Amino acid sequence: MDNKTSSSNFIKNIAAEDLKTGKVSEIVTRFPPEPNGYLHIGHAKSICLNFELADELKGITNLRFDDTNPLKEDTEYVDAIQEDVRWLGFEWDNLRFASDYFEEMYDRAVRLIKKGKAYVCDLSAEETREARGTLTQPGKNSPYRDRGVEENLDLFARMRAGEFKDGERVLRAKIDMASPNINLRDPVLYRIAHAHHHRTGDAWCIYPMYDYAHPLGDAIEGVTHSICTLEFEDHRPLYDWTIAECEMESEPHQYEFARLNVTNTIMSKRYLKMLVDEGVVESWDDPRMPTISGLRRRGYTAEALRAFCREIGVARAYSVVDERMLEHFIREDLKLKALRTMAVLQPLKVVITNYPEGQVELLPAENNAENEEMGSREIPFSREIYIERDDFMENPPSKYFRLFPGNEVRLKHAYFITCQEVIKDEAGNVVELRCTYDPETKSGSGFTGRKVKGTIHWVEASQAVPAEFRLYEPLILDDAEDAGKPFLERINPNSLEVLQGFVEPNMKDAVGQDKFQFFRHGYFNVDPKHTGAERLVFNRIVSLKSSFDIKS
Repeated sequence: MDNKTSSSNFIKNIAAEDLKTGKVSEIVTRFPPEPNGYLHIGHAKSICLNFELADELKGITNLRFDDTNPLKEDTEYVDAIQEDVRWLGFEWDNLRFASDYFEEMYDRAVRLIKKGKAYVCDLSAEETREARGTLTQPGKNSPYRDRGVEENLDLFARMRAGEFKDGERVLRAKIDMASPNINLRDPVLYRIAHAHHHRTGDAWCIYPMYDYAHPLGDAIEGVTHSICTLEFEDHRPLYDWTIAECEMESEPHQYEFARLNVTNTIMSKRYLKMLVDEGVVESWDDPRMPTISGLRRRGYTAEALRAFCREIGVARAYSVVDERMLEHFIREDLKLKALRTMAVLQPLKVVITNYPEGQVELLPAENNAENEEMGSREIPFSREIYIERDDFMENPPSKYFRLFPGNEVRLKHAYFITCQEVIKDEAGNVVELRCTYDPETKSGSGFTGRKVKGTIHWVEASQAVPAEFRLYEPLILDDAEDAGKPFLERINPNSLEVLQGFVEPNMKDAVGQDKFQFFRHGYFNVDPKHTGAERLVFNRIVSLKSSFDIKS
């Protein structure tokens, strides 16, 4: 991992002051995902914040799975999350699961019942919602709120023993049904779920709710700074109530920061799962997905994501980050790392009629003009090449400097060629160009006889390597006219374009996650899933240029 540190922020300042004053002897943070889906870029910000805060202040960070809902959780998600955290460059000090603490959480719930702070309620979920009240109207007490301690203990034990059906009873905290904070209106602490848990199997049929399990997990682990996003700010009083009333020895404090919002980017795990379940995308790691695994497969680097998270910083104010900022950081990270080469995505054949038949010469080309240490390569050139179809126009507008009948252009790393003839099929489509070349204009020869305004890229035909190119747009556009429609009806039909073309022969042995800059097209990553011995697939990570200014 790079050794850059995060900039100062209010949470870091608080933690540093707590160390300085002796309020805490060691900083303990945690990243606590629920294993009910894959992590997205918003989680990357939280991961960086928790791990880098502890690293800089010489503390520890736990990775804890808040696995309290067996109906939605799976070991697939547990494994994927661990892979994502490690790929980002972090290693946890301890791996924990909320399910490690189920027995203690149950015992603490029993303590609440004995204190008269919790009761078993028989209302249905719908009846509970109706009695909860609104932001302006207080809730109504459950008719079961005044059950005696012994009855509640008996019913809670029988809930655990599996005597009741799902939804038949719950354990609720007894706080205040008239509280202006709806989260304190006797929230549910335990519900019945006869479901197989990925770690505890069938040992339990009652499971703690997130708002109960989460603070207890923090307290059990001695977390000092429980960092979460702003939507949990209204939950903080319940967080504090749970720790206090359960009489936890450790008393962590919750701090909230603004979640990451990025333009044209879906940040809802529910919607992301819907895209997978409905087959809109091929999987959680589809390169169009803003999941960490999707960004990795598309070709984003951990260094770029960490730099992006540091740049956006940590604040409490709501904001939306322009997606072009993320693109800026991957360009910055790859500009000195990626081999610069040529690829033709929509090929048009060119025959150079005055070039010797059967001759193939090798032309020198630098691998990265900005990084001499990457060296050079030799690329083949012959009578037949492919150029990009949109680098030719039969009837061009003014100031079009690429190839058209009678015009001369420079072939990158090669010669000047002039279009002499256009070959069409029966339908009138251009299928081939006949050109001539000037052997005096070889690249690097020092030729100064005349200048041309256009330079185009190409691939020699006989040794060209067939390749598939996948170009991406956002799955959903923020400014789409159908913004009011149901989510699945707002999918961008142009989110994926698949093209069949050619790359230079030096890429024939490329493997998954190899990254290249294709002249004029952008940065591309070899797709690790679809590339094989007989198939080469490239995902475009990002185009070459953007109007975005990181300093603005």
